[in-house]
Amino acid sequence: MNIADIGEDVRLLEGIRTTRAIRRLKPDPVPRELIRKICEAGTFAPSGGNRQPWFFVAVTEPERRAWVAQRYRRLFHSYIQPALEAAKDPNYPEAKRRNMRAAIYLADHLHEAPVHLFVAGWTRRGQPQVQALFPAIQNILLACRAVGLGASLTTLHTAFGKELDEWLGLPPNSPTCALLPIGWPQGKYGRPERRSVDTCLSFERWSSNISNPSSSDQ
Repeated sequence: MNIADIGEDVRLLEGIRTTRAIRRLKPDPVPRELIRKICEAGTFAPSGGNRQPWFFVAVTEPERRAWVAQRYRRLFHSYIQPALEAAKDPNYPEAKRRNMRAAIYLADHLHEAPVHLFVAGWTRRGQPQVQALFPAIQNILLACRAVGLGASLTTLHTAFGKELDEWLGLPPNSPTCALLPIGWPQGKYGRPERRSVDTCLSFERWSSNISNPSSSDQ
């Protein structure tokens, strides 16, 4: 595997259109240089004043991944319970069932994901600057797509964020905002289902003809 060349030939818009959340991951290890490459892509994100406020902590040791997974799993199964109840309705959308099954799989197999990549950043005036970190996160997800890695984004870990941040050795003014489980995908990348851009694009002013899904449908 020539890490310097891998992913360099993926066209930008093709990568954007085919980067979907991949939650079923193989346990095979990911080379550190490849982790470095995708994080480097994150550092090319824009930030106000070019402050570059991000930190990346890649957790790869099995016992440390198990520590994260144990806490995440306990929280997740409590969080997902209302959706499981709703899914008993025969009219519950099948697409949501598929997403739920994938999320449950990830929670139950998180310890097997070879990389737990945490994204953290500085606070400003005591507030996390997550708006400066999510462009970097998207760059990393796109880079994973380019090099053939599977990845997804979750923020559920922030429910035990203080304990986690201390465990990661982060300073108090640099909390984590995202966890990206990363590994070699069991499935394939492909275009996710998306409604037409014409249902959410208007010019000059918002149009009443634009679709406005309720929060329960998003």
